[in-house]
Amino acid sequence: MQQPNIMGIKIPTPVGPSPLDVMKDGHEFESLLSYNFSNVDMLSEIRKCIQEVETARNRRVLCYISNVVNGSIGNSIDGTDDLPFREMVASVPPDVKEIDIVLVTPGGLANQVVNFVNTLRPRFDRVNFILLDMAMSAGSIFIMSGDEIVMSARSKFGPIDPQVQNKEGRFVPAQSILLAINDIKTRGQEALDNGSQPDWTDVQLLKNIDIKEVGAALGASNYSIQITQEFLQKYKFASWTVHSHTGELVTPQEREDCAKGVAEKLCDHTKWKSHGHFIDRNVAWNECKIKITHSETINGLDKAMRRMWALFYWLFENTPMLKIFVSNEYCIIRNKQQIRIPVRP
Repeated sequence: MQQPNIMGIKIPTPVGPSPLDVMKDGHEFESLLSYNFSNVDMLSEIRKCIQEVETARNRRVLCYISNVVNGSIGNSIDGTDDLPFREMVASVPPDVKEIDIVLVTPGGLANQVVNFVNTLRPRFDRVNFILLDMAMSAGSIFIMSGDEIVMSARSKFGPIDPQVQNKEGRFVPAQSILLAINDIKTRGQEALDNGSQPDWTDVQLLKNIDIKEVGAALGASNYSIQITQEFLQKYKFASWTVHSHTGELVTPQEREDCAKGVAEKLCDHTKWKSHGHFIDRNVAWNECKIKITHSETINGLDKAMRRMWALFYWLFENTPMLKIFVSNEYCIIRNKQQIRIPVRP
């Protein structure tokens, strides 16, 4: 039988203990650093991690994991993800009606997230998300389409304020452009009200702002809010039927208003200050009112998540891997060139 490979490199028959065998509880990543795993079938190890999560959750797992350790170009959600994601979903046995998505991503294109959701939702009755590490920006929008969001104490997601390209070719938070214009407008109006002229520097800044950037910023922000509200209303808040403090039924209008409020808050640059701000599970509940399942409350899950993330972290540091789509039935690993690893019977 042909030897398995990762990143186009043949992996010899495993010799000695596997990475998962030597992991020490609470020191999972440190355990790997002092060991030589040159003769390890890493796909097999990843699938052992998947099995541990599936055992704890008692349901199938699909993994979409990006290199957020040392990856940059090519690790975000984009249109090239569409086909492998669809194939991975299609590989799940037809009798499976609930799925867990293990997700790590720095973000990317919101419209591709819509494609992901449109692939998942007709296929499954329930879709849940497990956050090993981060799910930022468009990844945050993605998890809002889940019936359940599972986070550990280390997990985080981020604001959904989009980034747009300015005339220098750099990507900047759309909300920062709109806030800057609003601040200039406010200062200018105050000056006029006091019988003065607007500040010369502010006038020059306005002259240099590209109206197309403003339009793109407005459009992108509204789109992020719209789809996040839609996902929350249709999926995450679908099971919210009774007010916990009064016992009264939740009306459709209340569900819509709550979803809109959460979406607007997640897109509010004045609150988060930075597009890269981390929102942990406590802030998610206390400030955003998003119900989060704590991984420690599910027997064996928190440990399984730690072990899986330590293995992926080690892979990201020691291979050119940028992104992986993997389940028990499917695997595509991407770096500079796409490599298909066939599933062995």
